Amino acid sequence: MLTIQACLFDLDGVIVDTAKYHYQAWRKLANQLGFDLSHEQNELLKGISRMESLDIILGIGKVNLTDDEKAKYAAEKNSLYLELCMQMTPEDTLPGVKDFLEELKEASIKIGLGSVSKNAKVILERIDMLSYFETIVDGNRISKGKPDPEVFLVGAKDLHALPESCVVFEDAVAGIQAAKAGGMFAVGIGEPSVLTEADYVVPGFKDFSLKDLLEVIK
Repeated sequence: MLTIQACLFDLDGVIVDTAKYHYQAWRKLANQLGFDLSHEQNELLKGISRMESLDIILGIGKVNLTDDEKAKYAAEKNSLYLELCMQMTPEDTLPGVKDFLEELKEASIKIGLGSVSKNAKVILERIDMLSYFETIVDGNRISKGKPDPEVFLVGAKDLHALPESCVVFEDAVAGIQAAKAGGMFAVGIGEPSVLTEADYVVPGFKDFSLKDLLEVIK
């Protein structure tokens, strides 16, 4: 049986749903460049970095930009995204998340965040969840995005936890791949048909407790 030393969480789609804000900001950028971005195309951006997302979008629109232009548009997208995120409140925390984190704290299981987002702290502050996390590993601290395991391995190191004793909660395929590449137990948040590489998949935390997790990893 796996002894859980730490739980590492992705942010977008796991703790809070900011996907709609990312989509609005990226779609506005695409429109400025002369094309549209569908919801289906937006799914390709899940779990990857801002610059990688921009490259995918430019590929969709068959638009070529210089590195300076890319930096300008990426900064513009982030500014719009942050503006939208400022509307967030604790009510935007996904159902069951807070109760699950409370259970982990009571069980003395360490809690960390592993997200490619460079705005993780700002968002956690907006939803009043910052105090739950003993470490935050975000896009400002890593050089490799998911599916590289760096974000989770740094989190495990921060928490003085062995990778094989960590459980990762992720909603993106790239995030699940990162967790597995780091030798961690991966719980997918979403659809089993999509998150096929996860060790276990749940739709969310609403009806999922620490007891349920312990049963899963026996």
